[in-house]
Amino acid sequence: MRETIRRPYALPGPRSAAVLAELRQYVSAAVPVYLPAVIARAAGAVLTDLDGNTFIDLVGGVGCLNVGHAHPRVVSAISEQAARFTHTDFAVAPYGGYVSLAQRLCALAPGTGPKKAIFLNSGSEAVESAVKIARATTGRPAIIAFEGAFHGRTYMSMTLTSKIDPYKRNFGPFVPEVYRAPYADPYRSPEPDATRWAMRALENLLVTHVQPDRVAAVIVEPILGEGGFVVPPPDFLGQLRAFTRRFGMLLIADEVQTGIGRTGRMFAVEHAGVEPDLLVTAKSLAAGLPLSAVIGSAGLMDAMPESSLGGTYVGNPVACAAALAVLDVIEDEGLLARASLLGEQMMARFRRLADRAALVGDVRGLGAMVAIELVRDRRTKTPAPDATAEVIHRAMARGVLLLKAGVYNNVIRILAPLVITDEQLADALDVLDEAVLEVSGETTGPEDQGIMGSGQ
Repeated sequence: MRETIRRPYALPGPRSAAVLAELRQYVSAAVPVYLPAVIARAAGAVLTDLDGNTFIDLVGGVGCLNVGHAHPRVVSAISEQAARFTHTDFAVAPYGGYVSLAQRLCALAPGTGPKKAIFLNSGSEAVESAVKIARATTGRPAIIAFEGAFHGRTYMSMTLTSKIDPYKRNFGPFVPEVYRAPYADPYRSPEPDATRWAMRALENLLVTHVQPDRVAAVIVEPILGEGGFVVPPPDFLGQLRAFTRRFGMLLIADEVQTGIGRTGRMFAVEHAGVEPDLLVTAKSLAAGLPLSAVIGSAGLMDAMPESSLGGTYVGNPVACAAALAVLDVIEDEGLLARASLLGEQMMARFRRLADRAALVGDVRGLGAMVAIELVRDRRTKTPAPDATAEVIHRAMARGVLLLKAGVYNNVIRILAPLVITDEQLADALDVLDEAVLEVSGETTGPEDQGIMGSGQ
């Protein structure tokens, strides 16, 4: 009996169904609805809908909830700050929370040199700002990004993103002077040494597509996020850092999804001992409140003209208060160590699953950023997107919320809150095992009952 998961109603329950009907009438179809249920409350790693159905959340607001839903210390910090004031525009009337958070993040970011930070609203805005800094300070126009990358949906960040559907179709023309190289993907590299293959392609890019003295920066996710939780070989980021220094390029680390403790370190680049010139973070920084940051060397950050970066809402005082509480929770509750432990548990479970289900082509991860890639054939590694969707559907029907990823939509990624209990994680992984085995044809489970897509 899985005590965390309760299903008094088939999905959607009557109260959720009523709201979903209004949603279809008034909300743009451009906003998809993933779960056919309307959430009433959440705590830790558990969601409860309007009808009393509960779900173990392995999505975590798409990586925004490393400290979990409604952590009491975060809620308290939000409430206390909101009671004092909710907005001034920091550039007009500054407040201490912004300064305190900048100080904390500069101390936490890798490297020993003096650093400074600026706050924005979203990961996309932070990426855009990092590109502005790189272009302005180097006097060069070109940016190199990687295949499989996701950097956002505004025009520069969307240009950097490497996936047509659903992010880029019919939205061109895109921003000029963006060039792309293959990522060091150990599972899909055509050569045994994925780093060597990727670096050779990067060198060739400077011969065939863009001259090196025109490249302002290389932007990289230390682990591909939307691209399928691809963990590069341990030497990749170090060699990339050496490459950028050799040609006078900046290195921008996009830690929107990997940062704030997800991989067992505050920032994923720490695993490689790499210090980027600019580091971008968001998502779990403020437990889902709109807040992002660019952290960089003081020289780079101070080289920007006054008012060249920023915005009306950036560094909102309520979001800054939430972020300070998040950092306290991570440190006081040992969530970095917890992320590593969760990762070990998940990797062990998924390897055992791969032994039983041929559908599982690869198991990979770092810390609590773990995924399985589903394939039709292990020899050809042909992606299995339909099977992936079916696994997620069956798990959802049983009360576990999962999310796909990957260029071919065939990766199941885990972004569970780091405060998830061992019992909740075990229950959720049991459900995932059942769904994968059923779809693989390794076992026959009960028919799913009463779940339908929100468009029905």
